[in-house]
Amino acid sequence: MNKYIAAAAAATVLLGAASPAMAATGGGVQREIDRLTKQDGLAGAVVSVRERDGRTTTWTSGTAERGTGRPMVGGDGRFRAASVTKPVIAAAVMRLVADGKVSLDEQVEHYLPGSLRGARVTVRQLLQHTSGLPEYFDLVDWTKPAVPADHLALALARPFTGEPGGRWSYSNTNYLVAGMIIEKVTGKDFRRVTEEGVLKGLPGTYWPKQGELGIRGRHAHTYGLNPAAPKDGETDMTQLPGYAFGAGGGLVSTPEDLNRFWQAVPERTLRTMLTGAVPASDPQGSRYGLGVYTYPLSCGPAWMHDGGLPGVRVLSGRDRAGRAATVYVTGTPENDKHLFAALDAALC
Repeated sequence: MNKYIAAAAAATVLLGAASPAMAATGGGVQREIDRLTKQDGLAGAVVSVRERDGRTTTWTSGTAERGTGRPMVGGDGRFRAASVTKPVIAAAVMRLVADGKVSLDEQVEHYLPGSLRGARVTVRQLLQHTSGLPEYFDLVDWTKPAVPADHLALALARPFTGEPGGRWSYSNTNYLVAGMIIEKVTGKDFRRVTEEGVLKGLPGTYWPKQGELGIRGRHAHTYGLNPAAPKDGETDMTQLPGYAFGAGGGLVSTPEDLNRFWQAVPERTLRTMLTGAVPASDPQGSRYGLGVYTYPLSCGPAWMHDGGLPGVRVLSGRDRAGRAATVYVTGTPENDKHLFAALDAALC
């Protein structure tokens, strides 16, 4: 199980803030993803685009499993969505807001008394990463079963990164707590709430069961460095304890499903989620709202989120006109320049 602990520790960074957006200057989608596999050496790459009328186009490059010659899976292939889980959780919270069960400006302690030891953090600050809550992910022993409250206790043993409502500071702890709020106000596991709500009708998407390490159905293998043995080079990192990643990064989905998700969220809801967006730590000018980034591409801003775990990196979102796109690679790029170039080519 050591490799799972190491992989999760590495994911602390990869489940965190995105790298700077780098706009493409032209060229086709196929050229961009071929660059990811042939020039950057990643095993496989997929881009799937869904138009507003439902027409879908998918491009692939590379292999689904090194050493086999098996072609890369397409838009229906499952993969770990990592932090693209966060807009799903945020959208579920927004439904509770619309139903009057949650208020964005209510303090977390109203829903979870004593959970933050008196810290005056609001739901909005959780979703926007302006709560100041410290990170928990790198403190977890992933070989041991635990509940979210245990993970939260690990985070709260650290000092806050800033005052609630202050500067933007990405922390998976925010969405750990958001999942806890969903469960408290609905009386159901947050996984079930999303399955019955914002994920309904997405056939390839699921939450892993406790103890489940693999990926169900059609999928590619994922490859990355094991921090416990980096000298071993790239290794197969397909098996990870996805259930434990929870509301911050545990979802398994497909590019086609994620595109449907973005198009199913009402535009008025997305605009509300982006109202008051704050600058993220990105020199390209991205801003972060409630579980959604705005990223500057060559044709204007994309509404999106990124994610990553050892062996996978993903960008997923939509433009203002409603075209949705998801890009993922089965590896860990040295930087995201070519990955964002593929997204830019897909949306622009």
